[in-house]
Amino acid sequence: MNDTVSAVNALTARWARGTRQGTVFSAAGVWPLLAFLAAGATGPARDELTRAVGLPADRAAAGARELLDGLDAMSGVASALGLWTDRALELREQWAAGLPADAHGVLGPDAAASREALDAWAAKRTGGLVERMPVQLSEGARLVLATALALRTDWRHPFRETVLRPGSGPWQGRTLTGLHRSSVRPDRLGVAAGPDGPVTTVKVPGGDGLDVHLLLGAEGMAPGQVLGTGIGVLERALPVTTGGRLPYGAAGPGVAVERQPSVAPDPTRLDVTTVGFAVRADHDLLQLHGLFGLSTAADAREGHFPGICAAPLAIGAAGQSAVAEFGPLGFRAAAVTAVVAAPGGGPPQYRYESTVVRAVFDRPFGFLAVHRESRLVLAAGWITDPTPTD
Repeated sequence: MNDTVSAVNALTARWARGTRQGTVFSAAGVWPLLAFLAAGATGPARDELTRAVGLPADRAAAGARELLDGLDAMSGVASALGLWTDRALELREQWAAGLPADAHGVLGPDAAASREALDAWAAKRTGGLVERMPVQLSEGARLVLATALALRTDWRHPFRETVLRPGSGPWQGRTLTGLHRSSVRPDRLGVAAGPDGPVTTVKVPGGDGLDVHLLLGAEGMAPGQVLGTGIGVLERALPVTTGGRLPYGAAGPGVAVERQPSVAPDPTRLDVTTVGFAVRADHDLLQLHGLFGLSTAADAREGHFPGICAAPLAIGAAGQSAVAEFGPLGFRAAAVTAVVAAPGGGPPQYRYESTVVRAVFDRPFGFLAVHRESRLVLAAGWITDPTPTD
């Protein structure tokens, strides 16, 4: 599965480059759809989809099945693929055989009823986090191919809720829901030497083999640069200095290493302060047709998918709705992606000094939700509007 993970993470990095504002997205939700489309496409549409997928078209469907099987096997992750077609549309047996069992449904003659059924599928598959299919179902729709992805994890060690009032930066003057925790694992923080500047990474482990990586770049770095550096760290392509090896003083974006009095010779401690957040985003994938290899496939003047069916098909709509929530007890996220083919204590006695690595995320930052073993990025985002205090 290594090639598939690398291909999905590469799509995540390319998508992140265009990030300019608060958002959440899942390339892991888009990639299987592009792979199945590539397997059934021909001509320039096949070439463009192949480049977007990052695997040869004749291996794309197998890669999609491998990814979906891998997602199903991940604790804390639920995924599904659905296909709905017009009753008159006859699928190529070879292409349809590559889809998961029981994935095929039917689009009825009543578009409103079909839309209601698709919305119900999206809500059920994401535990209600995404309530609607992210595309409009037109009267002429012949085929809908969709994925749903949901993940949930509880922190191994919860955060303590506090109040955070940033003294500078874009959040200055706001009263935010702060989250704080302390541990003796300074190695969970690192400062990466990225191509566009240093980026602080903090791994927050969950209990289901899922981690959330918080990413804070140097002042002035663009969201895509910060997220891209985070993915480079996951791919082990960039040098990283872990918390226990950082020098005293200001040691990276949002990071300070300090000595403090201690009643015992304590090990180096990591103190992390961040903010709670809930972010939602809707993406029109056809606005980014070049990124997703859909430029030719969206040209309705001819058909592009003879490997799917004999009837001429073109992509009439493609979208994703995604959500992510980060709180004191855990993290959850979901994405639905679809393409439509249409025509305390007493005073201590201090005798020692200990080292504390402090990290504060009090300005816009990025995150990656990652499957720990495979390093597959399941969701990514950029936080500009954290949760205020009640």
